[in-house]
Amino acid sequence: MSGLRACLLSGGASRRMGTDKALLPHPAGGTWLEFSLAQLAALPLPITLVSHHRAHLALAQPLRDGLGEAITVLEEPPPRQGPLLALDRLMQHHRDQHLLLCAVDMPWLQTAALKALVAAAMIPTGPVAIHLAHDGQRLQPLLGVYPAHASRRQGLRAFTVAGGRRLQDWLAGEAVVAVPLPPAGLRNANRPDDATGLWP
Repeated sequence: MSGLRACLLSGGASRRMGTDKALLPHPAGGTWLEFSLAQLAALPLPITLVSHHRAHLALAQPLRDGLGEAITVLEEPPPRQGPLLALDRLMQHHRDQHLLLCAVDMPWLQTAALKALVAAAMIPTGPVAIHLAHDGQRLQPLLGVYPAHASRRQGLRAFTVAGGRRLQDWLAGEAVVAVPLPPAGLRNANRPDDATGLWP
């Protein structure tokens, strides 16, 4: 898809986990952050990392995206009030691109699922829809392809300026296509128990 860019959100406070999720060790080696970036780097796409954590930025600095270039870092300024503001900033920064959005707290996510999502988003759907992963029970809005065209950028900016902060509330007014994906890879790990005993 022309103008497609992978974007990883890694700026959360990790309050429920009790420690920085992005820096937790991953069974595949390295940290959750490095694992997530490696899955994205398997795609021939540029990568943008969104975070305000200095340790994340330092960890990503020597890594390369799917085109062999340095990973773009979008340092998240305050206010840091969830993924919707981060998405707003991404859309303003990467105008008119298609943003493959994912989050660092999906440590089971595999490149195959990312490829399937991108393939689905490449199928014409009339109006430029947002394609979101679906685990068989619900949409997973932190894994999706978000086209950042002008009307969507403007609508999202107006929504956030008016105080909107819930991603689901904004999505209720958008054209969305559900993309069924294997649920095992779509799990979020927000608490210590979420990641205990679940590794293969």
